[in-house]
Amino acid sequence: MKILVPVKRVVDYNVKVRVRSDGSGVDIANVKMSMNPFDEIAVEEAVRLKEAGVATEVVAVSCGLAQCQETLRAAMAIGADRGTLVESDTELQPLAVAKLLKAVCDKEQPQMVICGKQAIDDDANQTGQMLAALMNWPQATFASKVALADGVTTVTREIDGGLETLEIRLPAVVTTDLRLNEPRYATLPNIMKAKKKPLDILKPEELGVDVRPRLTTLKVTEPPQRSAGERVADVAQLVDKLKNVAKVI
Repeated sequence: MKILVPVKRVVDYNVKVRVRSDGSGVDIANVKMSMNPFDEIAVEEAVRLKEAGVATEVVAVSCGLAQCQETLRAAMAIGADRGTLVESDTELQPLAVAKLLKAVCDKEQPQMVICGKQAIDDDANQTGQMLAALMNWPQATFASKVALADGVTTVTREIDGGLETLEIRLPAVVTTDLRLNEPRYATLPNIMKAKKKPLDILKPEELGVDVRPRLTTLKVTEPPQRSAGERVADVAQLVDKLKNVAKVI
């Protein structure tokens, strides 16, 4: 069984993001970039399924700039067998990425796609669902546990009321939540091996996909500064502040 894992290059989660002075977007000049944490969990889960003998091959896919090759090498250092980069300088929005992934799926014919539930830069939480719709495959989102047997995937997913268990038939799309696993650290030998693993580079034109943005960002602003807290003498004063100052009751 072949598993395809999309991975995205994002600003590292430890970096304090700053907005450009003209408000056109986030300043990423000289900023540390890394693999989206949810995608890292997806890679780890795919590699664990391979180690368990359920999967035979794990293919990492990324869409974006040439620098995304670093992200693919990181996925291969964790355990992916090879990588595919769909290289584009255009701003890739979720629908465009889903269409590119569909084209790659048509080419690779995987039995499962495991992807992060969302990226920490745009928090769109759309690509996995869009891909499932385009492929007409069943989907299980926000997975906290995945088990495969006899062509059936049992997924425990997190919902507002607790946990929900679904059974879906392959091929399918699964999106990962934080509690699915804890990704391993890539060892130096595996990082060196990853440099020699095959990495294919494609263009959207080769896949016949139009990636022009459908949405336009008008302005990006930083959230307002939080005001300092205030001590109150008693409950009556607290209620008065909530009612007349904060106006929340």
